[in-house]
Amino acid sequence: MAKAWTGSRIDLHLDLTAAGPAKRRAALEAALREAIRDGSLRPGVPLPSSRGLAEQLGLSRGTVTSAYGQLVDEGFLTSRPGSGTAVADVRDPKPPAASPHRFAAVRPEHDLRPGSPDLAAFPLRGWTAATRRVLAAARPELFGAGDPQGRFELRAALADYLGRTRGVQTSADRVVITSGYHHSVQLVARVLRSQGAKTVAWEDPGHAVFRGLVADAGLSLRVRPLPVDEGGAVVEALTDESAVFLTPAHQYPTGVPLDPARRRAVVEWARARGALVIEDDYDGEFRYDRRPVGAMQPVATCEVVYCGSVSKTLGPGLCLGWLALPSRLVEAFVRAKLETEPFGESVGQAVLADFVSSHAYDRHVRAARLRYGRRRERLLAVLEEFPGLTAHGVPAGLHVLVTLPAGGPGESEIRAAGEARGVAVRGLAELYQDPDEARQGLLIGYAGPAERAYPAALEALAGTLRAVGLQTAPNRPWSESSSRTTTRPPARSRTARGSCRSR
Repeated sequence: MAKAWTGSRIDLHLDLTAAGPAKRRAALEAALREAIRDGSLRPGVPLPSSRGLAEQLGLSRGTVTSAYGQLVDEGFLTSRPGSGTAVADVRDPKPPAASPHRFAAVRPEHDLRPGSPDLAAFPLRGWTAATRRVLAAARPELFGAGDPQGRFELRAALADYLGRTRGVQTSADRVVITSGYHHSVQLVARVLRSQGAKTVAWEDPGHAVFRGLVADAGLSLRVRPLPVDEGGAVVEALTDESAVFLTPAHQYPTGVPLDPARRRAVVEWARARGALVIEDDYDGEFRYDRRPVGAMQPVATCEVVYCGSVSKTLGPGLCLGWLALPSRLVEAFVRAKLETEPFGESVGQAVLADFVSSHAYDRHVRAARLRYGRRRERLLAVLEEFPGLTAHGVPAGLHVLVTLPAGGPGESEIRAAGEARGVAVRGLAELYQDPDEARQGLLIGYAGPAERAYPAALEALAGTLRAVGLQTAPNRPWSESSSRTTTRPPARSRTARGSCRSR
């Protein structure tokens, strides 16, 4: 029978079922060896006294003492006067088998892909102070399952912050906390399908990963591509869709804001159709030449589902996002969240609430805006060394879209050359839903590298572009270039597949 011993040091579980009285010592030795080999007993763990273990297992003390002595001689245990008996550091000479699943990707030396802020600039001191305040005042309920809508203090803090900084009109009872934009898209897709939606529109090019999440979620939603030009999404092409996913403040990946007339048109379309506009405000705080463009939600609070997260401001690892919803949809979203994530993380929500309420979040975003604005200028200076390259978009966000000269190297060739030099950028073509419409280009992020590593990343990027044969401007080294111009995104067909309906 397997027996456990509870003493002043550890709980010890040993199986001596098959051992008769004459073989108890050998069985005890074998059980201890096996526990040490398989890691059940780790190096340094103190074992029970021989008297205590003998009493629990129904053995004589001499049997336990002899077993301990044998294992000390074999090197499985250590024994020192006054310190008792402990497990020795015994390593299995056979290397562990390689796992068939390896999810952790190797991070390149110079990661200039869009999607991440400067994690080295995370406001650790302020976040630590907020954590201490939260834990010092914590009630037991903080560690329970919590409200599926999200902690009230965070919802209230975000409603205030979004109103101040993005013009969003909402309140704590209309905010739902999620574990990031990925989760938010899942909830949107689930709610749309539950309400009978069959087709949604998505900017093309656009967030391919999240677009695929809707298409592959098993919810039978068809995703229709919505063309993008120099004015953002061509909303005139919307027809009978139940919803449209937009990045109006700073279109991803072209970097242009949605034209004001199109903002009005898409709101009129949504009201006439009873459709929804899913507003992804993923980097709306970061505008460098003027005040950021406000959110769409304030002019259509009944038609817009506003999505945000801390992924681009603090870091994706916090897994915190939010939805500001029309009142009529709150119950449906909370129900969908219960189905997908019945237990939400509470401590991080409480810490973020404190961090936002104390205005530490505002200060961090302002500092990041200054830092990223300078980085964008330096990146443009590098690109100006290569006259064939064209940078697109307004001074905003965390990346620049660059299109390539006709007849020159393609994005695959440039990315391969960069990989050989430890430089990673993203290609434009992969972001199109229709491969026949895909354009060649590069998305270069300037937020990810640490501040001290950014100059080396730019030099490596310039070296990559030279290596693939891109022509450089004569007598104009990139470090001294000062022009700061950007252009409109690449033109594409504006053939409408339908007309915008009026009320």
